[in-house]
Amino acid sequence: MKFLRTLPVFLAAAALFFPSADSSAQTKKKRLLVIGAVKGFQHDATSTAMGTLWKLGQESGLWDTYLRTDTQLLTKKKLTANAKNLDYFDAVAFYTTGELDMDDEQKAALISFVKDDGKGFIGVHSAPDTFYQWPAYGEMLGGYFDGHPWNTFPAPIIVEDPSNPIVKHLPRSFTVVDEIYQARNFSREKSRVLMRLDETKLDMTKKGIKRTDKDFAVTWIHPYGKGRVFYSTLGHTEESWANPGVQKMWLEAVKWAMGLAEADATPRPRPSN
Repeated sequence: MKFLRTLPVFLAAAALFFPSADSSAQTKKKRLLVIGAVKGFQHDATSTAMGTLWKLGQESGLWDTYLRTDTQLLTKKKLTANAKNLDYFDAVAFYTTGELDMDDEQKAALISFVKDDGKGFIGVHSAPDTFYQWPAYGEMLGGYFDGHPWNTFPAPIIVEDPSNPIVKHLPRSFTVVDEIYQARNFSREKSRVLMRLDETKLDMTKKGIKRTDKDFAVTWIHPYGKGRVFYSTLGHTEESWANPGVQKMWLEAVKWAMGLAEADATPRPRPSN
């Protein structure tokens, strides 16, 4: 009987020192690979962007971040000298420009990483200013860069999907000093827009405005095969990365892309409001 009385105490103590396999799985950190490779325009905020994504992972305790300015790890080939390939990661983030140094195997591996493996892709600001000669990349991301008529300015933004956990913490409308891209080959039939520019507050006489529908998406998400893709044009300026609300958007975006959080990514027409 004495043994039976002490058994609950023993089991409670054992649980502290020997957590279950389920508990260990729940606390295992994800891994984010951030690529800052550049073959085109040089963005001053790239280092800040990469550092912020690292900081968000550290402070949240949700993921470890691997920062690279090359594309070596974007492969499914076995690498040597302790290098990790795509199989090691849960999501990849691009703050990139130009035609990066990736061969056909690497390109196929990145697409498969998202589409077939169900992993995440996060496009930061200039990601659509990348790989114009690789149509599958533009299809995965959701569009290509087509100019920024207003350059860097106090961008008036509308949160058009305020119940979405990636942006629900933000005001329904706000202003941030940033450079907003105009997108081509973008369609609301394929992506769910979370934020857009408030066209009623824009100078529509600017040269280079190409979207006659006045629909300037700022942030969108969509499924891609089994995986998840997030993109936001925000991130050109230091002010944008210092904005707490914008930082939280990136935090929630990475969580969603990695499957740590759920959000409705169903494409839909532009809301009437």
